[in-house]
This record gives sequence, structure tokens and C-alpha cells, in this order.
Amino acid sequence: MAEQDTALPLPRFETPPRILLVAAPFYRAIADDLIRGARAVLDGFGAAHDLVEVPGALEIPVAIRLAERRYDGFVALGCVLRGETTHYETVCADSARGLMLLGVERGLCIGNGILTCETRAQAEVRADPGGMDKGGGAAAAALHLVALARRFSTPQEFGFGEGAIQMAGGFGAHD
Repeated sequence: MAEQDTALPLPRFETPPRILLVAAPFYRAIADDLIRGARAVLDGFGAAHDLVEVPGALEIPVAIRLAERRYDGFVALGCVLRGETTHYETVCADSARGLMLLGVERGLCIGNGILTCETRAQAEVRADPGGMDKGGGAAAAALHLVALARRFSTPQEFGFGEGAIQMAGGFGAHD
């Protein structure tokens, strides 16, 4: 019995988020499909979005870091295909690590749509908006993270609302 993929329904926002698509068009046709898929999800949702392009997957985390204060969320789009050298492993690991660090350490809302494939044919199927639509999936992931960030940033969620428990002197346990 084949396992079914499950997609969460897209979150709802009072104010639509601003999303930056950061694409590495090294493989132009694949990047264009990823962009089309991401834009379709964001347009269908009513999110405002912009697109910037960078030379390769390693530059995507840097571009996101440079733009972090201007957008609610980010969608990283690109493709890395295995070649004859170890460069593939470096680019895959370091681009993913860069995105993860931005998310974990800086609290950025990033959907990772950087494909890491063995062959171009695998990448084409994954990028195709009518196929696996990994660009659309990355855009949806960014929207979910933005919704969580907004939910967890409301004062009531952190004890600043009416009836909140106050620490002596207003200091946290680790201060």
C-alpha cells in the first residue's frame, strides 16, 4: 500500500504576508517551474510577493539574510544536480544549513524549495507545477511558518495580557 502525502490547509491571515522569492536560475527551465508553482500558491492566497535571483544555491541564504527585515517570509528556490565531483554534497549541505540557521537562530520563516536531485529528469518532475510542485510546496511552507510566527508573537501568547503571571522585578529565570 503506497503512502499518501498530506498537505495542511493554508493558514488564514488578517493581513496578507509579504513574501520574497529567492531563486537561483542555474537550471533556468527548472527554476522557472519552481517560481511558477510558488507564485500560483501565493497569488491564490493573496500574498504580496517579490522575486530576486542569485547566481546559485549557496547565495540564497545570504540574499535572504540581507532582506530579512523587509519581508514576513521567504521561499528559497533552486536546483542542485549531482555531478562528477563532491561539489554537489557541499552545495546541498551548505545551502540547507544556511537556510536552517536563518530559521532557527534568527526566526525567519523560510520555505525550502531547493531541489537536490540525481538527474535532471527527477528535478523536472519535482519542479513541474502540474507534477510534484515543490515550488508551490515551499511557498505553502513559508505561509505556515509566517502564521506560526504571528501566532506566537501576540502578547497574550507570552503572558503579557490580562491575568498574566509576572516574574519578580520583571526579569526572566535566566537573567
